[in-house]
Amino acid sequence: MRRAKRAAMIADGADPYPVVLPRTHSLGEIRSAYDGLGPDVRTGVVVGVAGRVMFLRNAGKLCFATIREGSGDDDDVTELQAMLSLASVGEDELARWKASVDLGDHVFIHGEVITSRRGELSVLADSWAMAAKSLRPLPVAHKELSEETRARQPYLDLIMRPAARRTVRMRADVIRTLRQTLYDRGFLEVETPMLQLVHGGAAARPFVTHSNALNIDLYLRIAPELFLKRSVVGGIDRVFEINRNFRNEGIDSSHSPEFAMLEAYEAYGSYDTMAKLTRTLVTECACAVFGSTVVRHADGSEHDLGGKWREVTLHAAVSEALGHEVTPDTPTDVLRGHAERRGVPIPEGTSAGSIVLELFEKLVEHTLVEPTFVRDYPIEARPLTRQHRDDPRLSEAWDLIVFGAELATAYSELVDPIVQRERFEAQSLLAARGDDEAMRLDEDFLRSLEYGMPPSGGMGMGIDRLLMALTGLGIRETILFPLVRPE
Repeated sequence: MRRAKRAAMIADGADPYPVVLPRTHSLGEIRSAYDGLGPDVRTGVVVGVAGRVMFLRNAGKLCFATIREGSGDDDDVTELQAMLSLASVGEDELARWKASVDLGDHVFIHGEVITSRRGELSVLADSWAMAAKSLRPLPVAHKELSEETRARQPYLDLIMRPAARRTVRMRADVIRTLRQTLYDRGFLEVETPMLQLVHGGAAARPFVTHSNALNIDLYLRIAPELFLKRSVVGGIDRVFEINRNFRNEGIDSSHSPEFAMLEAYEAYGSYDTMAKLTRTLVTECACAVFGSTVVRHADGSEHDLGGKWREVTLHAAVSEALGHEVTPDTPTDVLRGHAERRGVPIPEGTSAGSIVLELFEKLVEHTLVEPTFVRDYPIEARPLTRQHRDDPRLSEAWDLIVFGAELATAYSELVDPIVQRERFEAQSLLAARGDDEAMRLDEDFLRSLEYGMPPSGGMGMGIDRLLMALTGLGIRETILFPLVRPE
């Protein structure tokens, strides 16, 4: 039926998709200038406005439509009533409106700004035109879109659901706030390669592609870390990047193969200074979105991210969960016994430090609701991290856990090129034995370290994870166009 209406318009010489229209004002500008007028007001001001038809009532000699525009600013959307009467547009144009216009169409209305008998701000048309004919009907307004539809057709979600539009604006506010907070503290933003000869900076399986020009395989980056550290070597003492990472791994409510990441590095910093910076970044984003450190989740619950954040060592957190003290000295067989009693499977050959990490992930992580810095991981679990200044068996690293999920991680960075080479060589051996997530030896990165990298702190935080913490939504709802399986 809609295709037939389109064809009829073309046959009558009307363009259902015109290039330009004489639009003079946005709906928001009309609202700002004339809201608050009483009923039955004629302003004498003639305007040209446009928007999507969200409500339509054709009643004899008088037709009403509610048209909507997306403002793109802090408001949600703006709507305005359009009125077409037999007296104002004539019999032919009124008939053409009734025959051509459906819900979802974009229309242009030219006419006087007035208020109706009920005081509704309106434009009384003296002419109209189709701006874009919609060939598909909109979903029924009172029926909620399924999660599947929202993920596959986010444009429909944006049209129908105010919460979806607010999430998009919230994400923009968060990214703007992150940048400004870092700029204010002397950090410089850079862009590093997405296509890399050697993937590194994280333990993850990469996506592989091929360069026809160079006839070599390349990797989509799993992290910008090694290039940002090269920047610090080059003298950019405070550097950050906000961009996409790609990891060829599982998809669930908190993981996406393509995701946004903030990484920041500070010369003469440490994992302690990065903890202070991270807390500032998160609380500034909360204030930008909600006006305070109290965040409101989609389920209606409120949580205060302000105040002093908890700090606990990894071993102390696991000890509390087990009811038995666990330290870096605890033997592997004792740790295996704890894991067996708690139903945590441990593969053969797993080191003591890795068992402690597995116990934490299975028994503790999901229980940490308030922001918590979990510190001082076993050195084998953090191969790019400096050894702890007080205990060489540990690394100066923390993970920030909020609402039961990891939000950020930070290190006192390993800057000794000899030790870094040893760590890379150990990782390369794991890769040679079939570990798809092990890091490869990056000779150019090691060469850069040999020119001298100052003591530094580094931090990485998932942008999608930050939106999840602020909103209580799943990761697919924080990404505007999430990756989904083909239909």
